[in-house]
Amino acid sequence: MTQRPRFFIAFMAVLAAVMVTARPAAAASIQRVVSPGGIEAWLVQEPALPLIAMNFAFLGGANEDPSGKPGIAYMAAGMLDEGAGELDANAFKQRIEDNAVQLRFSVTRDYFHGSIRMLRERRDQSADLLRLALNQPRFDADAIVRTSSQIMAGLRRETTDPNSIANRTWWKTAFADHPYGQPNNGTIESVPAITADDLKSYVRRALTRGNLKIAAVGDIDAATLGQMLDRVFGALPANSKLTEIPDRSLRAVDQRIVVQLNVPQSVVQMGGVGIMRKDPDFLPAYVVNHILGGGSFTSRLYSEVREKRGLAYGVHSSLVNLRHSALFMASTQASADNTREALELIEAQTRRMVEEGPTDDELAKAKSYLKGSYPLNFDTSGKFASLLLQIQLDNLGIDYIDKRNSLIDAITIADARRAAKRLAQGGMLVTVVGQPKGLASKQPGG
Repeated sequence: MTQRPRFFIAFMAVLAAVMVTARPAAAASIQRVVSPGGIEAWLVQEPALPLIAMNFAFLGGANEDPSGKPGIAYMAAGMLDEGAGELDANAFKQRIEDNAVQLRFSVTRDYFHGSIRMLRERRDQSADLLRLALNQPRFDADAIVRTSSQIMAGLRRETTDPNSIANRTWWKTAFADHPYGQPNNGTIESVPAITADDLKSYVRRALTRGNLKIAAVGDIDAATLGQMLDRVFGALPANSKLTEIPDRSLRAVDQRIVVQLNVPQSVVQMGGVGIMRKDPDFLPAYVVNHILGGGSFTSRLYSEVREKRGLAYGVHSSLVNLRHSALFMASTQASADNTREALELIEAQTRRMVEEGPTDDELAKAKSYLKGSYPLNFDTSGKFASLLLQIQLDNLGIDYIDKRNSLIDAITIADARRAAKRLAQGGMLVTVVGQPKGLASKQPGG
């Protein structure tokens, strides 16, 4: 039996302690740190446990993939720990394990995300591994083949997975001639064609200091964090010209696409126009969505679709905010016999909310829940760092946590009803994958 390094065992013990330690930090403890080299981060210093969590994001995610060749950014994110500097893939991963580091990279449509969790006593060694990954990724030929094969295996599984088919169909239709219409993880045709030059080009363009946001939580002071920021990010290019992405309102609304697939349950994905995060009506719309379908067991959709009629196990709605578009989305899964009724109920409840808005009682309960549950975002250092990063990406200000509950308190029934009327304007684009009875595709106006 392989013996785990003592640092790994120590890390897991600390992580377990963090997971059961719910000690909400006050927003007043958030410090704006600027390194000697001018790199900015937000810091919450927490000396109670010897752990440091750092989340960061670069503007320029899957949108940077060339038209017709998606998957480059996704593959690059999957390969930054597949060898860097003088360390090949095996040596790099061994060094990660020896130092009990948790290192993760991912891409969304708009951003390249990274996170690191490290022990205070292994801080310098851990930071060096992150520095190598960001500044000197190897993209060795054997690692490219291995990573490409893994991605291809996933893509082949997606060809028979109803959720994946519904998702890809929805985005391709909604954003047919826009980068948002390309799948983040590529296609069966595009992934084998990705080269080391493609990966290196993406990293050079996207991983730059001028497009970087950082949040850190844990046992580290401002001066030490500043030194770490320069050590990790200081050698990255200052700026780079990213692809110019146009803003885009949702197209092809009031349309339904049914894809036949022999599966027990049909998957329904639907979406309409939402409200941008910077819009004053966003927070009222967020509360409205909680009442409609974001509140899980307390929502109107759950009550009507699941509790009263048992048509589906779950149903959910959300506001999806991208840098260049805003969406209102809903989804469910139902048997072939129940799909049509479930879909019609979701559409009817959405129309009712848009036309009438919530009741006073619903608004009061939703506001109370959303305020009371907010501290759950602070109960681990990793979750807190993720929240601080998202606040920066949304440009909400370093005092947002202090203001957030009072902003929710200030929402009136008139605000909520006004915001509700702006959701799903023009109808919804619906994709259904399965064998739904009595349900066929329809064009807008059909």
